[in-house]
Amino acid sequence: MPEEATILVIDDELEIGNYLKTLITQFGYRSEIATSGKDGLQTIQRIRPELVILDVVMPDMDGLEVLKQIQEEKMDTSVIMLSGHRQTSTVVGAMKLGAADFLNKPFDPEELQFTISKVLERRNLISEVQRLKKQVSEQNGNQILFGNSEKMGAIKEIIEQVADTDITILIRGESGTGKGLIARFIYMNSSRRDRHFVNVNCAALPAELLESELFGYERGAFTGAHKKKPGKFEFANHGTIFLDEIGEIPPALQAKLLQVLQDGEFAPLGSEQDVRVDARVIAASNRDLEAEVARGKFREDLYFRLNVVNITVPPLRERMEEIPILTEHFLQKYNRKYNKDYKKISKETMGLFMQYNWPGNVRELENMIKRVVVLESEKPIATEFLLKEEDKVRSERKNGSSGSGGNMTASGEFSFIDPLLEGKDHNFTLREISKEASKRAEKELIEKILRQTNWNRKKTAEILQVSYKALLYKIKENK
Repeated sequence: MPEEATILVIDDELEIGNYLKTLITQFGYRSEIATSGKDGLQTIQRIRPELVILDVVMPDMDGLEVLKQIQEEKMDTSVIMLSGHRQTSTVVGAMKLGAADFLNKPFDPEELQFTISKVLERRNLISEVQRLKKQVSEQNGNQILFGNSEKMGAIKEIIEQVADTDITILIRGESGTGKGLIARFIYMNSSRRDRHFVNVNCAALPAELLESELFGYERGAFTGAHKKKPGKFEFANHGTIFLDEIGEIPPALQAKLLQVLQDGEFAPLGSEQDVRVDARVIAASNRDLEAEVARGKFREDLYFRLNVVNITVPPLRERMEEIPILTEHFLQKYNRKYNKDYKKISKETMGLFMQYNWPGNVRELENMIKRVVVLESEKPIATEFLLKEEDKVRSERKNGSSGSGGNMTASGEFSFIDPLLEGKDHNFTLREISKEASKRAEKELIEKILRQTNWNRKKTAEILQVSYKALLYKIKENK
């Protein structure tokens, strides 16, 4: 709502700044003053105002320079330019740089109030249109999110039952399975969807910063706390807060989080007064929290408070039937984003997808499709799968499983030499051994790529970067 907006006045003349602040407060908005362009840019970063009233003529950095930097750094704020000079070129320049409106000094208070109201209403209308577009896009994407597997269908049924309640939800699953998307889907289907959805990655911040980020702080609470700052829970008031990687929260902070879940209250850092909030909590973790409780790393009472409804997202390897529909979805998504027209993933590449274990889950699949669209080629994927296969073989050898390509020595080292020497006497040269090793490696590689491409020789030749005729010769030679 416009009445809740914060407005920053940037004017080097303090008297005018104070006058504007008084008027803005009378109009029902919050207001702050900065007396230089540099100070103004720093204040925008700190308080994130909805609107800036910016004087054109200032000594250190004029208003047009400030406006240009606001646009270049993509600061989410609207700007009204203010000037005592009626210069058409200045007005045109400001509008080209993205100013929302322009006022000349001296101005009438009613004119100022009307201009502020008009700019904020326009801003709110644009925000609402963007929100609705995003909501439609997310609702369309939800069909993709849940795919066509029985396991994801069961999760969707649970969500439909609990989304429109205030019940706390714990989402479990490996990294990359889509826990964050499910949290947002719950929010979009709840009665709080018109309020804030606040996403906090608990693993992204050190323990000493996480408390101030979640619960905010008072001025002087610690060195550098020059001004009061609300925390994420306050931003999420009447909305939803998503605590991703909840298992990373240190024990000392778990007690404070428990208090919020129990009582809906907490004290910001440096404050003796509790703040009351009404926020729906959704948490997620890729850890085994029961094991963490058993080890004393995670509070049992907090775990039970979070685990009212448990949603466990299966890894992609347990819902392989979703790979084709997810692949098509990501193709469309990144074709739109990068203005490309990559039609379809080949049968050979899809065959590789269906044989792969997907340790990175849906996120790994999405990144692969993004790469295909951007590079307009599937060759890098085939190469990547080959490298992954080689890594797997190396890992097996390291763990003592040699496969068919070599033997373990008495000292536990892997040897390619022993199989090459089987059936030979000691009359051999280094050149002969090198030739034999090269031949065996070549044969093994060709067979591996043929299997991965479902014995498509043309595709195999492309991946190995040899002519089709040369590949046929090698296949015949290695029989």
